[in-house]
Formats: sequence, structure tokens, C-alpha cells
Amino acid sequence: MENKNQVFQFKTNINCSGCVAAVAPHLNNAEGIENWTVDTANKDKILTVQFVGISEEQVIDAVQKAGYKIESLNK
Repeated sequence: MENKNQVFQFKTNINCSGCVAAVAPHLNNAEGIENWTVDTANKDKILTVQFVGISEEQVIDAVQKAGYKIESLNK
């Protein structure tokens, strides 16, 4: 069984530090997320989530609860 972090990537509309601050509590409180970042300089506002034991759907749900759009880039 692998124990290393896995990574999901998503296209979002989290486009400024205020947006990052708004979504932070939702992602920080999500069980299974080890670390996350948003590349606000990228035109697609890529959210990268390192995780252990959380589903892609749960990450999407957390971001949507914060009021942001999110689209999976995972294959």
C-alpha cells in the first residue's frame, strides 16, 4: 500500500488572495487534504491538492461550498 501523497488538479475561478482566503477554511478543514495551493497567475487558476484519503468529489464539494467554480483536470 502506497503512503505517499497523491495530487489532484482542478481548474477554478479562485483568482485573487481574497478568493484564496475565502476558500481556505473549507479546504483546511477537509479531512484528508495534506496541502493545497492555487496558481492565481495561471489563466486557469489551477488548484493543486495533495491528499491522503479524500475523494475528488469531496474536494469539488468543499470548493463549491465556498462559492467557487471548480472543474477536474484529473484523468
